[in-house]
Amino acid sequence: MSRTLIRKNPSNFKTLPLHVEATPDGLTYKSIGMPLNFAQTLQRRKAIQLPDAHRFVVELANLGVSVRLTLQWQQRDYWVLVRQRRQDRGDVVLKLISGYVPAHELNLPLHTAVQEVAEECLLETPEGWLGGRFNETWLPAPYAAALHYRESPPFILTPESGAALPVHCGSLKLLERPRAYVHLPTASLQLIYDLRLQVPREAKSVSLFHVDERLEGDHLVTRLNRKRPDLYLMPLENGQPLAELYTLRKGELIPATTRGLYLAESFARQDGWLVAEERIRWKDWVRQQGLVEPKRGSRLQRLTGKARELLRRARGSL
Repeated sequence: MSRTLIRKNPSNFKTLPLHVEATPDGLTYKSIGMPLNFAQTLQRRKAIQLPDAHRFVVELANLGVSVRLTLQWQQRDYWVLVRQRRQDRGDVVLKLISGYVPAHELNLPLHTAVQEVAEECLLETPEGWLGGRFNETWLPAPYAAALHYRESPPFILTPESGAALPVHCGSLKLLERPRAYVHLPTASLQLIYDLRLQVPREAKSVSLFHVDERLEGDHLVTRLNRKRPDLYLMPLENGQPLAELYTLRKGELIPATTRGLYLAESFARQDGWLVAEERIRWKDWVRQQGLVEPKRGSRLQRLTGKARELLRRARGSL
């Protein structure tokens, strides 16, 4: 059974449309018009076309931000993906942690990105839920009224090296060099920050959960469902992804199925500054990346580490 963590009034959220200018050397955006609420923003997210993928001037509905989060777990790196049912697009995808940038943070989207990690990526230990820090700044504990957060030790977020081409908000160059693209089906500008999450060594039996807001009636409702953690780990080898997915439950990596899976548009091909796809099939993405999915092993090989240990003990007692 799911647990309600928080309810919000969606009319409290305000963002701004954008004026965007792009050249082969960089991209600049600035806000225009009057603040829009969530419903008004969705009405503006209609498909557009641009004839030149490298040079254009356009008005867009909103600014979105995502985090390509790399989790370090037991001396190995993993990308963190979350499962989301996208009500505005009528599909279910695995995507990066992401959200809309509010009007007052358009010139500091990194702040929104860091907050999205705190809100969407939850780390549980037997002693409670982990708080976090970005460098030396403590992250908010958004569900402190419903969940018990440990005072220490925190997980640590640090910035990774970003994209080569600069992105400016007006005359201000964005720090940490996010990757940028214009998503044509939703007429939005999307920024992707590369961040690393380090779990403290003292944290044992860690479980990972994703929670996300859903519009239910007149409220945005955030729920935690322990039976559906909805947070997945994709292992990296020499910085490159492998065609595997896992969940993390009580310190154990559990293989996840990829059958019928779709990835969000941030995994689709980017042409210049443009992404034209709504989503991409997992099999198509694996093929584009030149990856090979692992063959299904024997029943014993597919068992989790704890299950294998129990089976070995049982056989040894016979």
